[in-house]
Amino acid sequence: MRAVVQRVKRAEVRVGEEVVGRIGFGVVVLLGVGKNDTEATGEALAEKIANLRVFDDDQGRMNRSLLEAGGQALCVSQFTLFGDCRKGRRPSYDQAAAPDQALLLYEGFVASLRQRGIPTETGRFRAMMDVELVNDGPVTLLLDSDRLF
Repeated sequence: MRAVVQRVKRAEVRVGEEVVGRIGFGVVVLLGVGKNDTEATGEALAEKIANLRVFDDDQGRMNRSLLEAGGQALCVSQFTLFGDCRKGRRPSYDQAAAPDQALLLYEGFVASLRQRGIPTETGRFRAMMDVELVNDGPVTLLLDSDRLF
């Protein structure tokens, strides 16, 4: 799995004119699912994100996790994170999971965040979405499960 994690002051995702997910302060997680990912991958990545120390403590140092800070998560599926742009001009998505597999693992990842006590909103899987956010810091991290565990 690949995740772009952005610390935000607020964020929302819309499909057409409908707001399908909205959070206050916390993180936006753009999540790509690879064809070799498993349920365990999603659980481990959720654990990592829940405990990343990216929120300020009383001294203004990034020393508090999403759990400790009481933040929320907005998780948006984004298969394009598996786009391989090394050859030619059109990205290849050969390493992205098939939609049926990706949906199950995406939903499992979201469930893992919720099981850890993080209020989690989502986008709509396979829909064209508008994601609007106010990046806080900015703090933006790229996590790749192949390089984390």
